[in-house]
Amino acid sequence: MYRIIADETDFLVIDKAPGVHFHSQDGSAGVVAQVESDLGIDLYPVHRLDTLTSGLIILAKSSAAAADFTELFSRHGVQKYYLALAKGKPKKKQGKIAGDMAKSRRSQYKLLRTMENPAVTQFFSASVAEGLRAYLLKPLTGKTHQLRVALASLGTPILGDTLYGGESSDRGYLHAWQLEFQFRSRDYRFESKPSVGEAFCSDTLSQQLKNDWCNPSDLEWPGR
Repeated sequence: MYRIIADETDFLVIDKAPGVHFHSQDGSAGVVAQVESDLGIDLYPVHRLDTLTSGLIILAKSSAAAADFTELFSRHGVQKYYLALAKGKPKKKQGKIAGDMAKSRRSQYKLLRTMENPAVTQFFSASVAEGLRAYLLKPLTGKTHQLRVALASLGTPILGDTLYGGESSDRGYLHAWQLEFQFRSRDYRFESKPSVGEAFCSDTLSQQLKNDWCNPSDLEWPGR
């Protein structure tokens, strides 16, 4: 269900498995409740991941730390980098996707042309197999389903994300890969490569992460 990546004085960082609920539902413990039960402590979520999405989550250990993280997130002080896989040819191979988001049908969201309070995502992509591309995603905002909608808007919904038209697969191929932030005057950087999903385990993708995308904060991001 999860792995503990870091156990700091004021917070934990865990890697949530794909397909695991964030909050408890249907009589089953969500990942936060499970960590609390396993460790015997109260935890305070300061952001979340969709059930489909795997990867890094920060859990504060006190209400004071949670308040500090909430303030940090509100001023975009936490930078997140995601990995995704999608089939097909995108409308563009790198750039920026921006627009307001609105609820649509069947629990979906859609990207609008208006820019009143837009979701903004920068991205690179690279071919990793015949007809399959990897995407390095840098969300500058934190809207619900933002990255899933962004890739669907390119005509390349995330592999396994059937809600947005992605081809059925062994998992939804979206993973929160890296986190960078400064908390209480200390710099932090955490990384956890995806470990679940056959398509995430290709040598081509591993080389892409090692050679070209290993330090996302150093890249010259498009569409600034």
